[in-house]
Amino acid sequence: MRLVTPLASAEAADRRWLLRTPTTSYVVGLGADDAPRCLHWGRALTAEQAAGLAAPATAGASSFDSATAGDEELVTEAGARFETPSLQVAFPGGDRGIDWRFDADDVDSTDDRGHLTLRFADRRHPFLVELHYRVHADSDVIERWTVLRSALPVTVLRCDSAAWSVPVLGGYRLSHVTGGWSAEHTLRRTELPVGETVLTGRRGVSGHHANPWLMIDGGDATETHGEVWGGALAWSGSWRVTVTRGPAGRAGWTGGAGHEGLTFRLAPGAEWVTPAFAGLYSAHGYGGASRAWHRHVARHVLPEPDEPRPVLYNSWEAVGFEVDEANQLRLAGLAAEVGAELFVVDDGWFGGRVGDRAGLGDWWPNRERFPGGLTPLIDEVHRLGMRFGLWVEPEMVNPDSDLYRAHPDWVHHTPGRPRTELRNQLVLNLARPEVADQVRKWLHELVAEHEIDFLKWDFNRALTEAGPDGRVWHDHVRAVYAILDQLRADHPGLRAEGCAGGGGRTDLGMMARTDQVWTSDNTDAHDRIAIQRGFSQVYPARAMAAWVTDSPNPLTGRVTPLRFRFHVAMAGALGLGGDLLAWSPEELAEAARLVAVYKDIRPVVQFGEQYRLDGGVQYLDGDRVVVLAWRGPVAFGEPRVPLRPAGLDPLGRYRDEDTGELHHGAVLMASGLHLDLTGGDYASALVRLRKEG
Repeated sequence: MRLVTPLASAEAADRRWLLRTPTTSYVVGLGADDAPRCLHWGRALTAEQAAGLAAPATAGASSFDSATAGDEELVTEAGARFETPSLQVAFPGGDRGIDWRFDADDVDSTDDRGHLTLRFADRRHPFLVELHYRVHADSDVIERWTVLRSALPVTVLRCDSAAWSVPVLGGYRLSHVTGGWSAEHTLRRTELPVGETVLTGRRGVSGHHANPWLMIDGGDATETHGEVWGGALAWSGSWRVTVTRGPAGRAGWTGGAGHEGLTFRLAPGAEWVTPAFAGLYSAHGYGGASRAWHRHVARHVLPEPDEPRPVLYNSWEAVGFEVDEANQLRLAGLAAEVGAELFVVDDGWFGGRVGDRAGLGDWWPNRERFPGGLTPLIDEVHRLGMRFGLWVEPEMVNPDSDLYRAHPDWVHHTPGRPRTELRNQLVLNLARPEVADQVRKWLHELVAEHEIDFLKWDFNRALTEAGPDGRVWHDHVRAVYAILDQLRADHPGLRAEGCAGGGGRTDLGMMARTDQVWTSDNTDAHDRIAIQRGFSQVYPARAMAAWVTDSPNPLTGRVTPLRFRFHVAMAGALGLGGDLLAWSPEELAEAARLVAVYKDIRPVVQFGEQYRLDGGVQYLDGDRVVVLAWRGPVAFGEPRVPLRPAGLDPLGRYRDEDTGELHHGAVLMASGLHLDLTGGDYASALVRLRKEG
């Protein structure tokens, strides 16, 4: 079946195209004015049904209404258009509207993938716009992006990747996340108000305070039922999404890279390509939408999706900046004993880095701390059977560094104004080719000269003073992408984790170049339950780094059992981050046992289908089921509700691998698991089931 099909119409002016995914359809068409419009986004249609859809309306009810129905694929400023503009371009002479003229289409479609390109020109100026659509035979996600070309100099005031339209519903509810440093991914579900709701990140990264994804439903969707429409932007810099609900009842959104006010010049003959803005429709509630996103990220985003994520140990919370060869060797020995597979040295190993005031930019081993360089430690880590990883922050520099003293002009700054230091550091301007090239060279040398298997790429402050040219904000991110892409191409065995002071760079753009992302600097297991639930709305467990650290927790001071901390972290890519030198023999033994359990369930957690449950999370892969259940602080009189698994075969029988007890699938889903979560605050349980017969 062709995934993209041009549709014949009784009227030559009514041109339309049908895009198919496994369970959905998307129909884009042109009206008499040549403006591209969304005619359908939802349940699957046949070609005959798509061809029979009503043509888009082109006039409002009054002289004060928009000439469109709020369904344009990219909203411009030409004529009577009053929706939030997606594309704003200032031509020589001052006019800003794009008056669509359809030029051609290009359909590249096979049984596995489909790519539709719609080409338009402005009716007055030699200015070209391409709308791109890509679909896959194994994903319900539709990827869209925009390309601009001009034969004359223009100023681009705004260029979103795409505008998405939702069918007219009786009501609308918006889902998204908010938060802050160490409080990322706080899930919000609220009624979408009439007007414009702006979701944005202005800090040069996708951000802790918001994240570039959203979902919309009719107010009646649940975790298991109901129609849900959503979008996720593949971009790791500043961004903006404007969600609209018109007074006439139509809703949708437009979004792309860059926050408001970032303009740039497009020279004659130049091309501008936006990042992809992916969209998804699901008829199976929030849970069904999330699982569809997880499958898409695994199949079409992550670079090594089928590789089990190793159990890592990171030494940061054990020693902080007091890192040296001796304590790293001791920690490596203990990490190997408890079953870690990857040992990561964090900040403090290089240059004059004895605190956060100096050393960033001087990426060579500190000889006082590592007299023989990193080689003796790396050799010992490998001898212990673990891979070796290293923390880096390539985009940053301390004013107190050899690099800054040699090249003070290499940082983002505004001439004549103070340079804003945050965390005592400045941001290198990777939009400058010579700066990006220097970063690429030292990273290549670092990895090539040592047997480094893993890099943790961090970004510990917001971007400021990037200048008046909005292109700089974009080109910095593109340089990061290019460096990571080249580094992985040059070193195929290298794996990476994306980080920005915690979860500040959690997005599809970074996930396309890293194997996992650091979810949050907050490792408090109780807080992490909500953080991880928000993360899971779009992003899969295999990409979610989750650590077991010390108790009391170093950030919150909360005291929790080791078992509870493990059970929460087992919901993702398990890591250890506590001070193993201070753990008792009993704690180390329990940790080793729980790491072994995780390795047994890892294929199910990392590669299975995730179901969010009330009070826990479940993973299902083939005939195996893993349930992780948690309870927070005890509240007297609070009812103990059984944990109800989902997605099981109602006629199947499931045996508990630890107790031998046999359960019927239908009974489990109706009556739930009756777990022993007694014994005070922060009780938890892990259940392993296997389907029989």
